[in-house]
Amino acid sequence: MDFGSMMKFVGAWNSFKTNHPKFPAFCKAVADKGLKEDSVIEIIVTTPENERIETSLKIKASDLELLQSLGGFGGFGQ
Repeated sequence: MDFGSMMKFVGAWNSFKTNHPKFPAFCKAVADKGLKEDSVIEIIVTTPENERIETSLKIKASDLELLQSLGGFGGFGQ
């Protein structure tokens, strides 16, 4: 990633943290507990029309490797 892209990402992440102040604490709590293989992440999106879209992800070893390569899941909670 070039410096300009990295700075753009940092700015966007800082904006996201301002808009959603509880999310970094959530990420830190997950990191502190230790995201482990076979953990399940559930995601629910409710549209403005009140439609629910749901999925769940069972974490695999390769998923953990990806998160570690991105600086660790807790790194996004900083």
